[in-house]
Amino acid sequence: MHSLFDLSGQTALVTGSTRGIGRAIAEAMAEAGANVVISSRKGDVCDAVAADINAKGGGRAVAIPANIAEDADLDALVTRTEEALGPVDILVLNAAVNPYMGPFLDTPDEAFDKTIHVNIRANIKLAKRVVPGMQAKGGGAIIIISSIAAFKGSKNLGIYAVTKAADTQIVRNLATAYGRDNIRVNGIAPAVVKTKFAAALYEDPEREKAIARSYALKRLGEPDDIAGAALFFGSRAGAWTTGQTLIVDGGWSIEEGG
Repeated sequence: MHSLFDLSGQTALVTGSTRGIGRAIAEAMAEAGANVVISSRKGDVCDAVAADINAKGGGRAVAIPANIAEDADLDALVTRTEEALGPVDILVLNAAVNPYMGPFLDTPDEAFDKTIHVNIRANIKLAKRVVPGMQAKGGGAIIIISSIAAFKGSKNLGIYAVTKAADTQIVRNLATAYGRDNIRVNGIAPAVVKTKFAAALYEDPEREKAIARSYALKRLGEPDDIAGAALFFGSRAGAWTTGQTLIVDGGWSIEEGG
């Protein structure tokens, strides 16, 4: 591992890290030497993923289940992380929900409130909780997983897209507010990545082929495609990058008609 990407001795808290993009990021950071917190709602699943990472060597993985829709769980997640591994050096805000797909103005109130609560409010709450520890240590990195939907209009991803666009502004606001403390805040905006979360967008083989044809690289993303960007933002390699949201979309946004 090149020294620019070495995370030895650092503490990384990754939400939604038992599968998909979150797990790939946690695995990459552990391989780079970070001690990582594996967190999602189900404790047994967290335990299993942490055990898999620990079996590979590298940084230590600790399982701390939490429901990020609950304020008490958010506070307990950070408290238990600090008790087990010390103050958070890298916070990866990956967990998100998308309970409704359809016309924006038809969004049910319950789905609207849930999406805002989890995709925006929880991110702000967790950032607020870890920033003091980062200030005390002289710096840190916060990474928010946004979406390409933040940059395009959508007929069926309306409220989800709104929350992901909000995340890009949270990135800028936090980067501006805490840059003087050497706290870097960046986002990653993937297009369709082959995860369970996005399965509805590609589970039909013909639809997957059609989506892939719209990408310059002619394939959908894989979780590891996003993990590399997160490793950059969390490490010394990204030490002079803040306030940015990196689009990682296989070239979809630069294709004609994309």
